[in-house]
Amino acid sequence: MRENNYAFIDSQNVNLGVQELGWRLDFRKFKIYLREKYGVSTAYLFMGYIEENQKMYRILESFGYEIIFKRTLRNGSSIKGNCDGELILHAMIHIKDYGKALVVSGDGDFSCLVEYLIGQGRFRKLLIPNQQRYSALLKGFPSEYVAFLSDFHQALAYKKRTP
Repeated sequence: MRENNYAFIDSQNVNLGVQELGWRLDFRKFKIYLREKYGVSTAYLFMGYIEENQKMYRILESFGYEIIFKRTLRNGSSIKGNCDGELILHAMIHIKDYGKALVVSGDGDFSCLVEYLIGQGRFRKLLIPNQQRYSALLKGFPSEYVAFLSDFHQALAYKKRTP
């Protein structure tokens, strides 16, 4: 029987986490990985909306991600678009739609969500982008619920494609 798990991905945390390790995530490979390894049928990608990034959004959607945008605020050269609340809200709105949830982030703000979903028997895995740098609030979960994207960087790293 095919699993019907959902992934809830904090895109900013993922991007910054793997970039700190010196690589970029190939989102096409990652979507396939989520489906094959964890039975993910729906992958929500939470990100701040920047009008100039339309092409990237279309590409991510073509890979099969459902993008949930957060309005961004510009402060000089920096852009802020924290999506934590949206990720938690969507995980709860859709709880009856999925078998189990995967949360992809190293942000401790999601510890309450992970704890609740484990208690409900609705949690599959916490995928942390950077094993060297993540919230202490996530360090207490049993190892059966935790994996690190950094362990799979050879398989999931973006490599420039030649025509």
